[in-house]
Amino acid sequence: MEDFDEIYEEEEEDEDDEDEERAAEEQLLKCAPEPVVVRGSGHVTVFGLSNRFESEFPSSLTGKVAPEEFRASMSRVNGCLRKTLPVNARWLLCGCLCCCCSLGLSLWPVVCLSKRTRRSIEKLLEWENSRLYHKLCLHWSLSRRKCESSNMMEYVILIEFLPKTPILRPD
Repeated sequence: MEDFDEIYEEEEEDEDDEDEERAAEEQLLKCAPEPVVVRGSGHVTVFGLSNRFESEFPSSLTGKVAPEEFRASMSRVNGCLRKTLPVNARWLLCGCLCCCCSLGLSLWPVVCLSKRTRRSIEKLLEWENSRLYHKLCLHWSLSRRKCESSNMMEYVILIEFLPKTPILRPD
């Protein structure tokens, strides 16, 4: 019975260590600055996805990433949108014209193409993260947010600051 008590006490100590680790991780997350939001700045929006994103360098990224790298990443994202969004807009127009005859099924290709466009942008951002931004403690992602001017939802690029792992803390 005494052996059982000793094991139980060790488990409690392990749980306390895990709680301390969680508290330390939460403290690191609280210290991280607010994420940078890059909104769409194009004149065409299909299902919340604008046809281009603003490529002006945000001042909150000064010292974190070079302006040239930021512009290059944004031009890659805008290039992907430039290729895919005009096709989505044409399918949307055709789908709206045929919507009454097809009972709404003519809009299905637009939904699928929009999803495909979002996935290609997410893949591009994952590649950018693994290539450069995770090394700089940044994480880029495509996120849905509420528009400032209305209740509509839009897709934005969210640039989050990753907390630096303390190298002096033992494993």
